[in-house]
Amino acid sequence: MTSARDDLLVLTRRDLAAAVAGCAEGEVMELVRAAYVAHARGQTALPHSTFLRFPGRSRERIIALPAFLGDGFEAAGLKWIASFPDNVGRGIERASALVILNSMDTGRPRVVMEGALVSAMRTAASAALAAHVLHADRSPRIGLIGAGRISLEIARFLAVVFPHAAEWWIYDIDPARAADFSARLPPSVPDLDIRAAASIPTILSRCNLVAFATTAVEPHVSDLSGCPAGTTILHVSLRDLTAAPILAADNVVDDVDHVCRAQTSVHLAEQEAGHRGFIRAELGQILLGERPARPDPDRPSIFSPFGLGILDVALAARAAELAERRGFGTRVPGFQAD
Repeated sequence: MTSARDDLLVLTRRDLAAAVAGCAEGEVMELVRAAYVAHARGQTALPHSTFLRFPGRSRERIIALPAFLGDGFEAAGLKWIASFPDNVGRGIERASALVILNSMDTGRPRVVMEGALVSAMRTAASAALAAHVLHADRSPRIGLIGAGRISLEIARFLAVVFPHAAEWWIYDIDPARAADFSARLPPSVPDLDIRAAASIPTILSRCNLVAFATTAVEPHVSDLSGCPAGTTILHVSLRDLTAAPILAADNVVDDVDHVCRAQTSVHLAEQEAGHRGFIRAELGQILLGERPARPDPDRPSIFSPFGLGILDVALAARAAELAERRGFGTRVPGFQAD
């Protein structure tokens, strides 16, 4: 005879989408905020992510992100996420993922869920939260660089945080993807007049709130001097900027030790400078009031989030709770029975 503790709940993307359908952007951002605050308070366990790379295939990788999140969550798990950019040309999404949640009583895996939806939501919510904290202009001119899934989610969350944005712009190396970006926005996003820009410099000169969400593996933007005063850069893809603009800006990260590795732009800046003193604060410190949001309002501010596994755990735990409550998913009885 098996018991409920031997069961495993499996959630597909459809299950997840149905479970979180009533979960507003504000609630997701609050989960992300709580996770950052817990981390700043030392209530997490967060080993370094492990990168699986393949010889001769520099653009592709699979990453394992283990994490424990306390401070009221009491949840532990792992995200296993693959990034294969050539998938876009195959008509499927670049990223695919699984999230596993373990029981904090027995340690046994209790939920396995599709993870790309969770990952995209927590990434966008993190960027929007940082923008809300760091960017004082409540009617910004918003620019998106990269027209993929992550930018679609970022647009969804920024539209909630800045409902009175003055302008929206999008740039992608594929003009067709930029042109149909608005048509691919989720149904929940109000109609946005998002215009396609001809180049990255056009975005940087017109917009004072810019989100990078590309598949770049090497820096390709070396000058932010054309940005308006007080510009906020959400450097979500982490490898678009060279060391020079990083070192010249006010830098906020999610975790100093995590972001200064894996050849991110911040890591390259650390190697060039020989120190990490150019990083002013972690976002959690600002949320707790330990550091000011923006001491120099005219200086460019760059938020570089490595992407912490605690965010995936926070969102996945909430999604699993909603799925179980609403009866979504497939339960595999006796999955772990002897």
